[in-house]
Amino acid sequence: MKVIICGAGQVGWQIARHLASEKNEVTIVDSNQELVKRATDTLDVKGVSGFASYPDVLSDAGAEDADMIIAATHTDEVNMVTCQVAHSIFDIPRKIARLRSQSYLDAIYADLYRRDHLPIDVVISPELEVAEAALKRLSSPNAFESETFLDNNAQLLGLHIEESCPVVNTPLRQLNDLFSTLSVIVVGVRRQGVLFAPNAGDQLFFSDEVYLMCHSKDTVRTLDVFGKTQGEQNRVILIGGGNVGLNIAKVLEEQENRIRVKIIEKNRARAEAAAGTLERTIVLHGDGLDSGLLDEANVSKTDTILAVTDDDKTNMLAAVRAKSRGCKKAIAVINDPTMTPLMGPLGIDAYINPRSTTVSSILRHIRHGKVKNVYSIGDAEAEIIEAQVMSTSPIAGRRISDINFPEGVIVGGILKNDSMIKPDSNTKIEEGDTIAVFALSKDIQEVERLLQVTIDYF
Repeated sequence: MKVIICGAGQVGWQIARHLASEKNEVTIVDSNQELVKRATDTLDVKGVSGFASYPDVLSDAGAEDADMIIAATHTDEVNMVTCQVAHSIFDIPRKIARLRSQSYLDAIYADLYRRDHLPIDVVISPELEVAEAALKRLSSPNAFESETFLDNNAQLLGLHIEESCPVVNTPLRQLNDLFSTLSVIVVGVRRQGVLFAPNAGDQLFFSDEVYLMCHSKDTVRTLDVFGKTQGEQNRVILIGGGNVGLNIAKVLEEQENRIRVKIIEKNRARAEAAAGTLERTIVLHGDGLDSGLLDEANVSKTDTILAVTDDDKTNMLAAVRAKSRGCKKAIAVINDPTMTPLMGPLGIDAYINPRSTTVSSILRHIRHGKVKNVYSIGDAEAEIIEAQVMSTSPIAGRRISDINFPEGVIVGGILKNDSMIKPDSNTKIEEGDTIAVFALSKDIQEVERLLQVTIDYF
């Protein structure tokens, strides 16, 4: 596949890295020559320096025969114009744009992005993606990572293994025997910074980070088994009243279990706008790092603090200060992936990487076959790929034990007839099933091959 990526920032670079590693022909475009050089020096991609919306620049990037264009620059308007030029002049079949402004997102419902208006096939909103990710973290505050799959029947949980964990030093095979009725599979383990797919004989050790796939109804029990007691979320404080904080508060207000939400926002105009929009949420104007203001917000009796400003350092320090003053859990938005190793030493329970969520959303629309969802794990170390099995797929009609999956691949769950099952080696994968697969980055291409729809299907 020939892909043009407009924008060589973190999102563009990560997408380029994913696609180039899978032997796609990738060209990256950016007005910043240094960013283009960084991409071409470190990745197997071509680079073009210039404004992505200019027809001659897109022509130099090979737009005449491109299969897809991804507009991920920092400017909404540039991304929109780029997609228009790609459609009107070069007739590029697939166009994906990252848009931040809420006004443009509201316009989706007004048919703005129809092919005869502004032809964008897929609109990605980082702020909405982050808000959704934050809500998922909030639903499982004891997990550092959380995502749903298989029509919300399966849940991915990332857990730190503590010394007090009941299953520490227990082989995974024995874990299945001890909790045979528990629908959970350990799909990934990070040990001493290295992520791997475990086998049945592997044990879990103190300080491991594990990724579990469990049935949604078994989430609470799974957390108990791994020593993570799930408490109710009654009180939440949001640091930051921008679009992300506002979207989170709106969803929490609509939930049946009446969560008490408070927002601390430094910008007065933004705080007043949030107060005027929200009905039951208390909005405080001030600095989220102010210990006096945190005490006024009753942080010591708060279940979780969500630091969702656009500044990493503010989010981290606000989370640390809130924990030091008695808050039970802290979740922070962190844009810079080099900061994430500091989460553990600082006592921050979970983090959200906006770039990672955006990358996952874009990958969802790129993968071959009938891919429903893609979730990127860590620093592009692995992915959870959810896809429907077609009759022409090489795995259709075969037992898992008979399929030559790579060592870095584990089937975490299967949706059969709208019911999730916990797969084992004897489970037969059939046409129409939806499977959720954990795959290390080096094995993604092989997984795609196994899931890919053949030409016979078309």
